[in-house]
Amino acid sequence: MVIGVLQFELPIPQASSLKDKRRVVRSLKDRLHREHLVAVAEIGSQDVLNVAVMGVASLSADGRQVGKTLDAIDAKLRAQRDAEVGRVTRAMINSEAIETSPTLADTDELRREMLSHMNEGPDQ
Repeated sequence: MVIGVLQFELPIPQASSLKDKRRVVRSLKDRLHREHLVAVAEIGSQDVLNVAVMGVASLSADGRQVGKTLDAIDAKLRAQRDAEVGRVTRAMINSEAIETSPTLADTDELRREMLSHMNEGPDQ
């Protein structure tokens, strides 16, 4: 399993309010998710009016497919006429590196914790 992560800054000079900014961010998130089946989130500068820091994650058994997906997203972002993408960083994580990482929590413990949160329900 390979996880690909793309982080980019998106200047939004036309935004005159956070509502304008969020409309642009939501539109981009929805489009990237729909067209590439990736997870997309605004990961920084949420309260800054004219810039969004976005993150994209793709997961596959085939690292080449993850790379192609991130390449396509990067090209699409750079080809936008109405926005100029700022700094872009990219990382690829192999599951073998994750399994041997001493910093990760025990998967059984994590599973129990997640199940306990699900069983508690939203009111508790």
